[in-house]
Amino acid sequence: MLPEPPSGQHRNSSSLARGPAREPSLIGAPGTVGHMPTDADLRPFGSVLVAMVTPFTSNGELDLEAAATVATRLVEDGCDGLVVSGTTGESPTTSDAEKDRLLRAVLEAVGDRATVIAGVGTNDTAHTVDLAHQAAKAGAHGLLAVTPYYSKPPQAGLVAHFEAVADATDLPVMLYDIPGRSGVPIETATLLTLAAHPRIVAVKDAKNDLYEGSWVLARTGLAYYSGSDELNLAWLAHGAAGVVSVVGHAAAAQYRQMVEAMDAGDLAAARRLNDQLLPAVRGIMTRTQGAIMAKAALQLLGVTSGRQLRLPLIAATDDQVETLRADLEEAHLL
Repeated sequence: MLPEPPSGQHRNSSSLARGPAREPSLIGAPGTVGHMPTDADLRPFGSVLVAMVTPFTSNGELDLEAAATVATRLVEDGCDGLVVSGTTGESPTTSDAEKDRLLRAVLEAVGDRATVIAGVGTNDTAHTVDLAHQAAKAGAHGLLAVTPYYSKPPQAGLVAHFEAVADATDLPVMLYDIPGRSGVPIETATLLTLAAHPRIVAVKDAKNDLYEGSWVLARTGLAYYSGSDELNLAWLAHGAAGVVSVVGHAAAAQYRQMVEAMDAGDLAAARRLNDQLLPAVRGIMTRTQGAIMAKAALQLLGVTSGRQLRLPLIAATDDQVETLRADLEEAHLL
C-alpha cells in the first residue's frame, strides 16, 4: 500500500518510479540479485484497482458529482487505485477538457486515499504526450498508456511511442497491452526493452498470455496487473501485483479479499471467491460491452441513478439489466 501523502498534497510521483534503470541502492536495484523489494516496488499503483466508468447525465453531459460518488464508493469498498479515462471510462468520446475536469473531480474526492491514474493513451503520440502533460498538471499519480490502436505500428514504433510518453513527465507509467482492441500486441522483447525506462513500471495485461507474461515477470521489475477479470486469480497466482478490474464496480470488496487471501497463501479461499464471482464476470464482461454493463451494475446497486453512455455505445436494455440482476444475485452481490 502506498504511504499517505501529507494533508492537502498528492503523492510524490517520483517515489513511485522504479525499474531496472534506476540508480542502484546499496542492496541492489529492483529486479537484481540482492534487492529487497518494497511494497512500492511490487505494487507501484496498489493492488485492487478499478477502470472507472465516466458517469453522464440524462442529456449526455459529464456528471462530476456522480463521478465523485462512484470513486468514493469504490475506495470505501476496498479499492486502493482508480483508472480514469480508460476504455471503460469511454475515453474515445470525451474531450480533453472533460478528461481534465473528470480527473480533478476524482482526485478531489479520493486522491488522498487511493492512487489515481489518468488514461492518456491515443494512437497519436503527440496527442498522448499532451494528455500526459495535462494529467500531470492536474495532479495525477500515474499514467495509463494503451497500445496505439488502428495504426498498427511496428514494435520499434511502440518503443518510441511509450518512451515519448514516459519522457513527457515525471509520473510513473502503466502500459496497457490489449491487442484485441489495438490490433497489435506489445511483444515480450519489446516489454523487456521498455522495462529499462525508469518511469515505465507496470503492465495492465489484457493479452491474456500467462506464459509470455511470466517471462516478463521473471526478467524485469515490471509489476503486472490483470486487465481481464476472467483471469484475475490466474494472474495473481503467477505473481501479478493486482488487478485493474471492470467487475470491481460491483465486487471491489471481494477482489480485496481475494488479493489478501493470495497474500496470505490461502489459495483455497481465493478460489472460493473466484468461483463466487464467476456469474458477475459473465454478466458484466460477456453479455455485451463491459462499460455498458458496469454502468447498469452501478445503477442496480444504487450507486448511480442512470446508465447513460455516449454513442457508439448504448445503454443496457431493460431485459439486459434484468439478466444482470440475476447474475449479480447469483454472485451474492445483490
